[in-house]
Amino acid sequence: MLSKKQKQVYEWLRRFVERKGYAPSYQEIREGLGLNSLNTVSYHLHQLSAKGYLRSSFSNQKRSLSLLSRPAGLLLLGEVQAGFPVESYEVPEPVELPSGIFDPENHFALRVRGESMTGEGIMDRDLIVVRKQEAAENGEVVVALVDGEATVKKYRRTGSKIELIPANPAYQPIVSKENRVKILGVVVALFRSY
Repeated sequence: MLSKKQKQVYEWLRRFVERKGYAPSYQEIREGLGLNSLNTVSYHLHQLSAKGYLRSSFSNQKRSLSLLSRPAGLLLLGEVQAGFPVESYEVPEPVELPSGIFDPENHFALRVRGESMTGEGIMDRDLIVVRKQEAAENGEVVVALVDGEATVKKYRRTGSKIELIPANPAYQPIVSKENRVKILGVVVALFRSY
């Protein structure tokens, strides 16, 4: 998420590039935004770069930055139930996460609904990042489809049965035959807004 000042800098850069057709110099940015020093310009540009809003070599080359139309990030594919499995739905939209941590080709994000995973620290409305994979190890927290309905639970295989275990004693495990469960991926990160 951009701060108010970072939004102001980004919008000024965007308007400059639209009008002129090329990127501004650090001096033009300093003067245009009324900033005190070139170090302040550099600070704001590094922040925008870290958040995926611009790309720059940050070398001594003039006009070496290029704006990105949206932050490079993961797609929020919708919601997943932390409770009883429900039909999942996809509403792809970009989500801002720290730049460069997750490869968008191999990860996606989901919003959690429900409280069956509170013992693992996964709360209602948390944003989870899932690494795409079709298999899991016992004890990993997974996003799985059970008869086409999505849930987030701890994974355990016992013979030909799959157990999807909640981390809240108010919920019962889901025990199913292997052919009725499809692993979508393993939860690798969690983000929470207060």
